[in-house]
Amino acid sequence: MSSRREREVEAMSLSPFRGFFDFQNEMNRMFDEVFRGLARRSRGEAERRFEWSPAVDVFSRDGDLVIKAELPGVRREDVDITLQDGVLTISGERRASREEERGEGYLVRERLYGSFRRSFQLPEGVDESGIQARFEDGVLEVTVRGAARETQPKRIQIEGPGA
Repeated sequence: MSSRREREVEAMSLSPFRGFFDFQNEMNRMFDEVFRGLARRSRGEAERRFEWSPAVDVFSRDGDLVIKAELPGVRREDVDITLQDGVLTISGERRASREEERGEGYLVRERLYGSFRRSFQLPEGVDESGIQARFEDGVLEVTVRGAARETQPKRIQIEGPGA
């Protein structure tokens, strides 16, 4: 019986989107998952305020690539989406209220605030005008039209003697 991680690796190897994720972001995400508990115990409150990263799902829907990011407590005007050299970047900031900034009266404080950034390498040939974004109920959904179409390899005829 294979482990969950082995099944995930196998699924990614079969996925037409392998290589889609920005390698550095994936390494940061895995590092955060493994060491988050240790970091919470070893760092002070001030440092923890800036170490959050939104959870993201990436999937295909009817030939389109869809990126959904959970951004609870983030206002739409505090989110920025850019595309440069085929890399789509979602960035922004979750701000604390004045009461939260002072930390007065708190017995437990686990919610994190501060800046975030997630970047994704899009498939080649994506039409920039085919990117749409919608923000509703703390969830950002970015749709890249036509970016999830599976393409078949093109067979190249080899010329030369005996062909």
